[in-house]
Amino acid sequence: MDTILQNALKRFSDGDEFRAYTFMGCHPAEQDGVKGYIFRVWAPNAREITVTGDWNFWNENDLPMTRLKNGVWEAFSQYAREGQAYKYCIRRPNGSKVYKADPYGFRSQALPENSSVICNLDGYVWGDGNFRRRQGKRKILNSPVNIYEMHFGSWKRKPDGSCYNYEELADELIPYLREMGYTHVELMPLSEYPYDPSWGYQVTGYYAPTARYGTPQQFMKFVDRCHQADIGVLLDWVPAHFPKDQHGLYEFDGTCCYELSDPMMNEHPDWTTRIFDFGKGEVQSFLISNAVYWLEQYHVDGLRVDAVAAMLYLDYGRREYHPNKYGGKENLEAIAFLRKLNRAVFSARRSAIMVAEESTAFPMVTKPDYDGGLGFLFKWNMGWMNDMLRYMSMDPLFRKGNHNSLTFSMTYAYAENFILPLSHDEVVHGKGSLINKMPGSYDEKFMNLRVFYGFMMGHPGKKLSFMGNEFAQFIEWKYDQGLDWMLLGYDRHRQMREYVRDLNRFYLDNSSMWNNDTDWKGFQWISVDDRDNSVVAFRRIDRRGREVICVCNFCPVKREHYRLGLPRPGIYEPVFNSDDVKYGGTGTPLGPVTAEKEPMHGLPMSGEFTLAPLSATYYKRKATPRKPKK
Repeated sequence: MDTILQNALKRFSDGDEFRAYTFMGCHPAEQDGVKGYIFRVWAPNAREITVTGDWNFWNENDLPMTRLKNGVWEAFSQYAREGQAYKYCIRRPNGSKVYKADPYGFRSQALPENSSVICNLDGYVWGDGNFRRRQGKRKILNSPVNIYEMHFGSWKRKPDGSCYNYEELADELIPYLREMGYTHVELMPLSEYPYDPSWGYQVTGYYAPTARYGTPQQFMKFVDRCHQADIGVLLDWVPAHFPKDQHGLYEFDGTCCYELSDPMMNEHPDWTTRIFDFGKGEVQSFLISNAVYWLEQYHVDGLRVDAVAAMLYLDYGRREYHPNKYGGKENLEAIAFLRKLNRAVFSARRSAIMVAEESTAFPMVTKPDYDGGLGFLFKWNMGWMNDMLRYMSMDPLFRKGNHNSLTFSMTYAYAENFILPLSHDEVVHGKGSLINKMPGSYDEKFMNLRVFYGFMMGHPGKKLSFMGNEFAQFIEWKYDQGLDWMLLGYDRHRQMREYVRDLNRFYLDNSSMWNNDTDWKGFQWISVDDRDNSVVAFRRIDRRGREVICVCNFCPVKREHYRLGLPRPGIYEPVFNSDDVKYGGTGTPLGPVTAEKEPMHGLPMSGEFTLAPLSATYYKRKATPRKPKK
């Protein structure tokens, strides 16, 4: 064993190897002048291992592996060829045999087969250099971020019901994202998984883009084309747990290899999946290398890390648990792992976007690790989401008694770098679609949803919305069929999509809506406590002082001569209005508002506004012309 490999295996065992995929798994190699493929796998407690595959007719005795240091096994075959399937035949400590897919396999067979496939990722010529250079110079916290979350197999399907492959969907999806004004697309997990109803959140092939939609090279092409269209690509990533499918990581060498060994702690009670042992160096190297792999090999722009709360707490979903060494419920190994993960990712790619799906009040999720934080760039604001969905689901008659649900989020809006999510989790499992959550008549449901979107776009924080929300799909999302695109033949759904498109474009075009997202200087309440009328108004201000005033009326009542404080003299003109007839609104006339010298709401001026029912309206100041000197 040469020194380079010996050092790499040492780092691998210590948890400090962040590109383990370059020597683990299957790679082209040459021995004694003979070309072939070399296989390496970590299985510290196996009695013996052989590589079986298409080239040796799955003869379990043909290619025995040699045990190296640190529990890693190795074998070389001059007969293996790219495109051939293979597995590891592992003899467990108890003498039984099990066939396992390669944990580092770059490609998997199409279902229902589950072997790994020899695949060389070299050779793809990328065309996204300009995009990546721009992203490297960009300050994402001070930039617009409007994410379209989607499930690859159910956004749209072919007429025969089959799925588009990676390249084919790019033809359909990218023009749509461009037209609608989204900055990023977030893909639900695409690492290989065996069970469709898991939506990809139970992974068996961490390094293999799922074969459901094509080859690794086709996925590279998808990302490349998104970048060339100036659209970032985020990928859901699942480092918290893995399923118990026989060919996956589950008891890989016959023992708890990748998972915790404690029977009380190694399985999620709710999900019946195994939990990674974050204290093992080899597991750390496996997962961190995987995160780096997606960014380097596929040019993915960032990862949304799933189920972070389940990683942080030992008692997550449990009645009984073993506390940490200090007697607490925090998972100290997982916390250390997440800090190391984020350090490694940002070291590999400074412009990476790391997002935590974290639903508790765990402190400093988006603060640097050297300040005691976890080191993520963003965190999903689950509190805002829950409060707003509860508020919007109420009959407007009762909203005044729950006004705090509308305003409470601003008490902690700058505690973290937040993304406001309306994700897939909110439109499944009997929760109802967003439009069906809205109260009132058919038209009032759409009015409620428009004012909700308008408020969301004005609220500090980056934005995320799940596919179908933009045209108000009525049924819950179903993973095994395409969205109900035929709804766009109906006026209200077509108008909703046009509203979301124009709202997204207004967001992109006005730096006041995103330039100061992480600073109180970018936000000021005007009216925060008018619970009787269910009205809020606030200012969004960019770093150069330009501003947009957002006024939201959450009651189906038109309000005239409604006085609000204003910061400066001038005329304030409505520049975007959810009640516009082109969006299906009532078309309530909204004229310009003249600032008068009547202080209100802590501001030196005020003016009388007309508030359309269930509406969100944005205003901009137009300075009054100076009178000529005599």
